[in-house]
Amino acid sequence: MKASDLTKRQQAVLRFIRTFVQSEGRSPTLSEIAKGVGSSAVSTIHKHVQHLMDKGFLVRSHGKGNNLVVASGTEDEALPSRLGRNESRDPRADATPNVRIFPFCGDVAAGSPILPESRALPIEVPNSIHRQRDELFVLRVRGDSMVDDAILDGDLVVLQRKGEYRNGDRVVALIDREEVTLKEFRRDVKGVWLIPHNPGLQPRCYPPQSIDIQGVLVGVMRSC
Repeated sequence: MKASDLTKRQQAVLRFIRTFVQSEGRSPTLSEIAKGVGSSAVSTIHKHVQHLMDKGFLVRSHGKGNNLVVASGTEDEALPSRLGRNESRDPRADATPNVRIFPFCGDVAAGSPILPESRALPIEVPNSIHRQRDELFVLRVRGDSMVDDAILDGDLVVLQRKGEYRNGDRVVALIDREEVTLKEFRRDVKGVWLIPHNPGLQPRCYPPQSIDIQGVLVGVMRSC
């Protein structure tokens, strides 16, 4: 597959990322890509970037900055292949990529609302976590309120937006539109309980109208 086989918008996204990384020394955010190619739909740009990664045009540089960069050898025409000239590619390789990218929306920390997705950075999530789920986003944990769940300060947690949450789910909750926290969710006649998993901390109960669940935990990526 050549770059010329991509859609015009995908080619534009690829060119913009290459130019931006060369000039700024970092990956552009999804909103910066959208603005750079004249799009108002960040979610669509997200899909284009994922497609470019799946096809090998973009790769993650795991050095300083963990930047998303244009793959070597894809300058405008050739798609790099890990196969020999006479080897055929397994079509299932593209159907289930090992990683997908989702928005990284900042830290889970008291007093810090979640970063809007339009300003989020793309980040890789392995298949063992995403399992082809949609509506995922990533946050960095600050604090030790969930250490008994082996969720440590600095870890990256992967969450899924969903409409209903069950007792026992680990969720990220927005409290009174000000404080964001990762806790176990439980609801009873008294209200909504947010329960830490740290023996030094106590559960707290809130009126339902004070709590806005942002997402349910689906996986953890270790920080080291």
